[in-house]
Amino acid sequence: MYDHTQKILLGDFPQKIHVRFSDPDAPILLVLHGGPGMANRHSLMTQHSDLARDFVLVAWDQRGCAGSYAGVDPATLSVERLVEDANELVHWLCEQFGQEKVTILGGSWGSQLGTLLAYRHPQHIAAYVGTGQVVDGVENERISWKFTVAEAKRTGDTKALQTLYRIGPPAAGQYRGGLSGLVAQRQLLARFGGSTRAGSSLFWSYVWPPLSSREYSPADIWGYLRGYRLVLGTMWPELTAYDLRREARQFALPFYIFQGRHDQNTPAELVEQYFAVLEAPHKELIWFEQSAHSPLSDEPERFKRLLREKLLN
Repeated sequence: MYDHTQKILLGDFPQKIHVRFSDPDAPILLVLHGGPGMANRHSLMTQHSDLARDFVLVAWDQRGCAGSYAGVDPATLSVERLVEDANELVHWLCEQFGQEKVTILGGSWGSQLGTLLAYRHPQHIAAYVGTGQVVDGVENERISWKFTVAEAKRTGDTKALQTLYRIGPPAAGQYRGGLSGLVAQRQLLARFGGSTRAGSSLFWSYVWPPLSSREYSPADIWGYLRGYRLVLGTMWPELTAYDLRREARQFALPFYIFQGRHDQNTPAELVEQYFAVLEAPHKELIWFEQSAHSPLSDEPERFKRLLREKLLN
């Protein structure tokens, strides 16, 4: 089993990747993490390392987070720059492994990044798989906030209601208080089961796993904790301005969406609307009935079985 972590230059900035595989000729699977700023090497290379038996599995710390945090210029943290970073990484992987194309798996923000990558640079993309699929940032936050309000009322949680009315409703996708308002809403969303079916907190879902893993160096951990706030706070206003129903509808490659039925982080109703209007040589919307925002976490075995079925056959 090949298992190697290194830094490569993308957009003239050193960024960390972790590559693992059994067969160098296996299809390349590049996983684009969410956030933005939330690296996921720790989950891919532990709970989901079995994917490396069938794919050249590639995890990438995007610009500004975890192993790609040190020395980043905040002025370079933009949607356009990260799309180009991803395109450079695709070309690098094709050259390294002597392959023509790379398959993209994008989750949450990574689905927005992956969709734009597949739309703008399809030449070396074999297929796209989105999960927690982003569609429209403004509508996304309106629906997500309304869900947390409804759940707070249903459960009689007056403290949660006070918080939600203090930070929202969101205007043009933005909460009052900026990043702190967004985090407050996401904490309540997690509690009410709109991001994970277990209803766990953001700390146990997103902070403790990387801290307790052996995937990151001390410098990477520092970059994970510092970079998350930097990248998310910098990029959030820009990325919420996108509506992929208008901006990325026609694709020259197979397009799959693996979506949790109970997702209120990137609401399922918007995903249905997007799927109805997008055009691709082949497209599928596959529902995970026991999942919310992350079917890979909520229903991992079914997710990986279907991933292999769709991409390897």
